[in-house]
Amino acid sequence: KNTNIIAHYNPKAENRILLCAHAFTIIFAATLIVWFLQNFDAGLHLVSSADQSLLAKIGSIVAPLFAPLGFGDWRVSTALITGFMAKESVVSTLTVLLGGKTALLQTLFTPFTAYVFLIFTLLYTPCVAAIATVRREMGTVRAAAGIVLVQCATAWIVAFAVHGVGMMLGL
Repeated sequence: KNTNIIAHYNPKAENRILLCAHAFTIIFAATLIVWFLQNFDAGLHLVSSADQSLLAKIGSIVAPLFAPLGFGDWRVSTALITGFMAKESVVSTLTVLLGGKTALLQTLFTPFTAYVFLIFTLLYTPCVAAIATVRREMGTVRAAAGIVLVQCATAWIVAFAVHGVGMMLGL
């Protein structure tokens, strides 16, 4: 006999609760990974500054990919990487990496490149929990990875086009 009142009145609710628990687990694990990468260097020593961290090194490797879009700084790349965990973390990562001084955003972006950055951020792949759901629905990791690549490529192409048009207009 089922004593769960939610499942009794709405059998699909139990599946949603399990999905939320699974999503939370993925987001929590991803957050721990980001925390680790942000606080340790390659020698597994605690860093005193974020620019010495593994996350900064990874961001520096990825940064040239975003230079044609107008935002090739490692901190911006790092924020986009953390955005894979949750889109909300893009802004908070930038805030943390700038030491809480949001006025320093002007050193990373012009008003126009900030607009291009927003376009890219809105179009690239959603958070890890959504990717996990895509994987579950499509049945394979390969299919989910394909979706992620298509979304990232689309975001890059659209942002590149907007940036190019803006440059031609002198923005």
